[in-house]
Amino acid sequence: MCGFSGFYHNTASYDRLATLKSMTDCIAHRGPDGESQWADESGITLGHRRLAILDLSENGRQPMHSHSGRLTIIFNGECYNYQELRSELDQYNPRQWRGHTDTEVILEAIEFWGLEATLKKMVGMFAIALWDHHHRELILARDRIGEKPLYYGWSKGVLLFGSELKSFRQHPCFDGKLNPVAVDQMLRYGYVPAPYSIYQAYEKLTPGTYRRFTQADLQANLIPEEIAYWSLESCLEQQSLTDNAVVDHLEDLLTHAVGQQMLADVPLGAFLSGGVDSSTIVALMQKQSSSPVKTFSIGFNEAGFNEAEYAKAVAQHLKTDHTELYVTNQDALNVIPDLPSIYCEPFADSSQIPTYLVAKLARQKVTVSLSGDAGDELFAGYNRYLMVERIWNSIRWLPQPLRKTAAMILKILPTQSLNAIGKQIPGIPNQLGDKVKKVADIIPLDHLAIYDSLVSHWRHHDAVSLASTGEAPFTKSIRSSEQTRSFTEQMMYLDTLSYLPDDISVKVDRAAMANSLETRVPLLDHRVVEFAWSLPLGQKLKNGVTKWPLRQVLYRHVPKELIERPKQGFGIPLDQWLRGSLKDWASALLDPKKLEASGLINPKFVEKKWQEHLSGSRNWQYGLWNILMFQAWFEENS
Repeated sequence: MCGFSGFYHNTASYDRLATLKSMTDCIAHRGPDGESQWADESGITLGHRRLAILDLSENGRQPMHSHSGRLTIIFNGECYNYQELRSELDQYNPRQWRGHTDTEVILEAIEFWGLEATLKKMVGMFAIALWDHHHRELILARDRIGEKPLYYGWSKGVLLFGSELKSFRQHPCFDGKLNPVAVDQMLRYGYVPAPYSIYQAYEKLTPGTYRRFTQADLQANLIPEEIAYWSLESCLEQQSLTDNAVVDHLEDLLTHAVGQQMLADVPLGAFLSGGVDSSTIVALMQKQSSSPVKTFSIGFNEAGFNEAEYAKAVAQHLKTDHTELYVTNQDALNVIPDLPSIYCEPFADSSQIPTYLVAKLARQKVTVSLSGDAGDELFAGYNRYLMVERIWNSIRWLPQPLRKTAAMILKILPTQSLNAIGKQIPGIPNQLGDKVKKVADIIPLDHLAIYDSLVSHWRHHDAVSLASTGEAPFTKSIRSSEQTRSFTEQMMYLDTLSYLPDDISVKVDRAAMANSLETRVPLLDHRVVEFAWSLPLGQKLKNGVTKWPLRQVLYRHVPKELIERPKQGFGIPLDQWLRGSLKDWASALLDPKKLEASGLINPKFVEKKWQEHLSGSRNWQYGLWNILMFQAWFEENS
């Protein structure tokens, strides 16, 4: 896990290496163990910050040149099967290896097999920038699921590319004009979906693709066509297996993925929440470890937000070396001023705060931590999958006027009273009133509009955003697709396509790298992803039980009673904080004059919603948090 920055400028009049050093210095958190910059007469300039995980010697230094001298690479991530690739290369052409890094193997593989063949052989998470000296070409490539970030774009005759946008700001040709479409999407969903970035001049490379900038492209300041070497659509063909065969094969796949991801020359551990996903990963780690696995969890004292007690019970059963930390409100609040710096573009998933805190805790003892992310998207784990399918099946036969009438009735029920009633009924989720209002919003809609409403933090986002763009691009992409199957699978597909890489992976990557911690996600091994998508929905969501095959794997290692409980997100009591300890901070950022500064937010709408939230009549925590995170980022980066 590292970070890199680079640019192409063949007529530069400034000191290219000094400029590049300032670019890599500002992402030093991604690589505190070493730095290097390199340039040649062509105009290409490559810089790297290293977090040493494999081969801690100078043999792992980047930018790295291939043995022949034809290729130069900067690489962020891990190739988990590099040892197998190295053995395969030696069978064809034995060579003298300089060290035992995956970067060296990737370089030699690309030179021997070619770029696309190598990308298809690689198992891992990665972002790559590769310079071909022979053809004077630059290649940018990104892993299949988008675990590692890669931004790029032309401005003022310079092609900038790298791990984080903040490094672009250090270049004299940086163009900081905001992208109104990206702002609209961020206010709506809490993140900027690919291919957009918050800046108009730059984009994110789409997961599973690469771009080859030929010499002609570089001379003419062009963006070449994006080429896909892997796609989620290619995984949708179903196979027929018995339930037992599904569970056996899933355990084999995950055991292998976990085993590969445990390889490191530095201390390694895992995040443990006590839920299905993280508990499964830790169980399979402990199964393959000769010593107790180091596990980490944080707890909150607020009821409904604390999972530490469940994590502790799982850790005791598996006999891990467990560390837990109960954090105070102030510990969490102290993180907030740093969020605009931690995230290089505005980002508003509020679980970013506990994610940062658990990463900080883990970094005190380890340099690498495995994580249980992605189980919900792959195995139908979100409550909304169950809820929306039931709602849609209940209302689809009703005439539109009746659905609108039902929605009106639900909307006039008092939110606070419903919340109070919900607290008195066992098994009812938190904030019943707010969930009823959300149901009221979606009843009149068609099925994909229901999904979009559920993942939107502002149902009528055109009222808050002065640059509204209508339907999300990733939702549009599925309307013409016939490959996905049921409504639930369409929701899972869209979550995997956008929410997973652009929210979950961004949250974890930035929070961990801010602490110089590498995170690895075994469930995102592409072989696990492909297998999950080959299963019919009935083997993932069985008799109302979410993540069925993953649970069966876990129950082979952890008693069922330690896991079975209502699903609980990795969250914070944000609604309470906004009415309490965060009130003054939020009020200052939501001042109408500050909202007017960007010219992209409707101050009157925001003021109305803010007052409704403060009064307790509605809970607008997530929508307001989107605006607050944009405002905080905008103030720091304007």
